Amino acid sequence: MKNYRVNVNGTEYEVAIEEISASEAKAAAPKAAPAAAPAAPAAAGAGEKITAPMPGNILSVNVSAGQTVKSGEVLMILEAMKMENEIMAPKAGKVTSVAVQKGSTVATGDLLCTVE
Repeated sequence: MKNYRVNVNGTEYEVAIEEISASEAKAAAPKAAPAAAPAAPAAAGAGEKITAPMPGNILSVNVSAGQTVKSGEVLMILEAMKMENEIMAPKAGKVTSVAVQKGSTVATGDLLCTVE
């Protein structure tokens, strides 16, 4: 066991690290998932899915289904780690669906809305 002193943002921590053998590390490593098949091309008119880039809470939803948006327009605000992140329209178009509401908790990759 090796002991180390680490300074993170001015706070000092002491950590102990145990060395393990290569066979123990291999046994403890998570098993790799099989490679996913490539996604089929989206059907015409299916729209572009806007997903959560990180886990967090939806502070506000600025659009509704049927609304026309411009490229770069703020669709909603996602709060993560006490920071407000603007989720913007990747292209101009029409919002075809909104999957979240103010106060929703989302995980990375959750569908937020679709723009066609």
